[in-house]
This record gives sequence, C-alpha cells and structure tokens, in this order.
Amino acid sequence: MVSSLCTILEVILYNLMRSRYSLIMPQTISIDAARNIMLSSLGLHFPPKKKATKQGVLKTICKMGQLQIDTINVVARSPYLVLWSRLGDYKPLWLDELLAEGKLFEYWSHAMCFLPIEDYPLYRRLMIDGKRGWKQTDTWMKENQKTVDHVLQYVRKQGETRSSDFKRTDGVKGAWWNWKVEKVALELLFNKGELMIAKRQNFHRIYDLRERVYPQWSDAFTASYEEIQKQLTLKALNALGIATPEWIADYFYTPKREISKTLEKLINEKLIIPLEVDDLGICFVLQNTYKHLDELTQIKPTVTTLLSPFDPLMNNRKRVKSLFNFDYQIECYTPAAKRKYGYFTLPILHRGKLVGRLDPKAHRKEGIFEIKAIYLEPGVKITDELVHNVGRAIQNCATWHQTPKVVVRKSNPKELRLLLTQT
Repeated sequence: MVSSLCTILEVILYNLMRSRYSLIMPQTISIDAARNIMLSSLGLHFPPKKKATKQGVLKTICKMGQLQIDTINVVARSPYLVLWSRLGDYKPLWLDELLAEGKLFEYWSHAMCFLPIEDYPLYRRLMIDGKRGWKQTDTWMKENQKTVDHVLQYVRKQGETRSSDFKRTDGVKGAWWNWKVEKVALELLFNKGELMIAKRQNFHRIYDLRERVYPQWSDAFTASYEEIQKQLTLKALNALGIATPEWIADYFYTPKREISKTLEKLINEKLIIPLEVDDLGICFVLQNTYKHLDELTQIKPTVTTLLSPFDPLMNNRKRVKSLFNFDYQIECYTPAAKRKYGYFTLPILHRGKLVGRLDPKAHRKEGIFEIKAIYLEPGVKITDELVHNVGRAIQNCATWHQTPKVVVRKSNPKELRLLLTQT
C-alpha cells in the first residue's frame, strides 16, 4: 500500500514538473547520452592519460565533491578504491597526507566523507544547526555532561587524541555500536563541530580542537542555509553531470522537500537547464554542461575498471537501475546464507556499461588477490575484447593492491573463469 502510494505521488510530481518546465526545456536526449554524460563527469569515461599525482587525487575529490568513507577492507578500503578506479596506480598515502595537510576535512555528507576544505563553510552551517549526524546528540550530551566536559578538557590539554587514549572502566562492552562513552563523546563533539579529524593513522581517527585543526576559520564565514542548498545542488550537478531532482537531493543528502524550490531559483538565475531524457523524464544540467551538450553526448567511454560499492556512480541504487539496468545491492549487511553474489562485490564497468560483478578478497601476506566468484549480467556476450579488458582491470587492481597473484575460483558463465585464467 505504501509502495503504491509512493509511486502515485512520484507520477503526480513528475507530471507537475513536466508541465512547469515544458516551455523552457530546449531539447530531448537519449538515456545512452545521459549515461555517457554522467560517466564523463564522474571521471569514468576514459583511462587515465597521465601518471597519478597527489594533486590529481585532490582534484578528483573536488570534482566529485565528496569521497565516502567505509572501513571494510576485504580489498582496499572504499575511498582508496574509488580513487584507483579513476587514477590507476597511485599512492594511497596521498589521501592521508591531504587530510593531515588540511586540504580535506571529514564530515557527514553522503554518509561520512572526505570533503574539500573549501566546502567547510557549507557544512559548518549544518553543524551549527544540528542538521547532520545522530538526532539525539544534544540529549545524550546533556545526560552525559560530565563525560563530555572531561573529554573536551582532555583534548584541549593533551592535543591530538585517539579513542584508545581512554580506557574502558565500566566493565561492560559499551553502548551504541559497542563504543565506550568517551568514544561517543568524541564523535558527538565532532558532529557538533567542536572537534575535527586532524589525521588518520592506520585509518584510525585522531581528534583535535577545531581551532587547532583549522585555525584560519571564523564562523563569520558561515554560509546561510538557503545558500547551502543552492551550492550543494550545483555541486551535485557538477559531479553527476546530469540528474533528476531525486538524484540531486540524494547526492549530498539535502532535503527532498526543498529541491523543487531550489531548482526553480537556479533556473531563474540561468545556472541550470532542464532537459527531457527518453525513458527517464526531466533531468537538469549546469549551464556550462548544456553549452557542450553536443560534444558530451558523443562521448564513447572506453575504460574498463572495477568500482567500489560506495563509488559515487553506485551510491544510489535506483539511479543505477534506471541508467544502467543494473540491479545492485551490497550484501555485507546480509546474512551469509542469504547472499546472492558475495560479501563485498565490486561492479565491473566496461565501455560505459555495468557488465558484471566480482566477489574478491585480498590475502595480503600471501600476495594473492582471490576472486571467489565473478558474474556477468544476463545478455552480456563473452568476447575477446571483454575478457582481455576485464582481465587487465583485475590484474591492475591486484598489482596496485600489492597482491599480484590473481586466483579465480568460479564464474558465471563457467567458461569465463578459464578464459580469464589464460589472459
């Protein structure tokens, strides 16, 4: 019943938007063209032409607007893998250095992310207004004021602080994700913007006072809430290239109920243009994207690579289904007996299409990159080109990961395993 109601509301909203924008929509493009625009904008159209640099890492993050953080490390952790998909062989240490150098900061965006420091004014408003993070932050902090004061005083006196600096004394496993109360206090002080992440060591967070991590900041620079919505909408379109209102709101988790008003303002300011996309509906592009639309729609993607489940291309499952006809769900949160493909399957992008997925595990001590299973999508034909390019992408990932020996256990279709072994 709820699902049917949502569908009806989506149809009504679409018809209202189509009626409103029909007089100013300059043209219609194909869904293939829309897909290619998005791949190009997200840096997934061509293989890298130059050797990777630390500046290139920063530039890539700035273009995407965010880099989602996840700690699962059956292969390289997600933020490192997202960068590899675009840059090829690079040093993961560069990401850590950029954070420590103050070129990036961490905060809630599309989940927890590395973000360009230039965007701090946008997120500072969300911190002040309590728009991100745990909804019960203020309640918990009031109920545990002594702990919060103790932790804040400790950081103020000691400087850079780890959760491990506080020994558990309650005799139990702890509350809320099994965290000790001091860890919860650190996280909530971070949510409020009192603390920032100064750096990471072995991917563990190191906290410090905001004024020490980002001393040049003044709250006088904080953007207004309306300006935040406009800027995040523009940044979402800059990253995605082309998007529906729902995709725009989802990219930075901005309120969906406010997106129509924001889009209308940006249209009036001639900063964005609405387009009709076949089989998809109304989408929006930046004015500059529209100026180069003919060129962008002619792009023929040539890259073959593996993607993180948390890649910006993959982090909206409905969008992936609509654009690529690829039904994807990360199954690490699914009981093992109910998994269809595997714990942490990586989508395979081949020449503009999502053609399959693989279930990998890196055995770092042994130097083995194990593929427990690899699956092609129904209807994908096995060709020499496909086998060669997919095999090379897997080997490149394995080599970068310092697990250069690739072992394929099984495949669907069955003959794919043998063909990949021979490449």
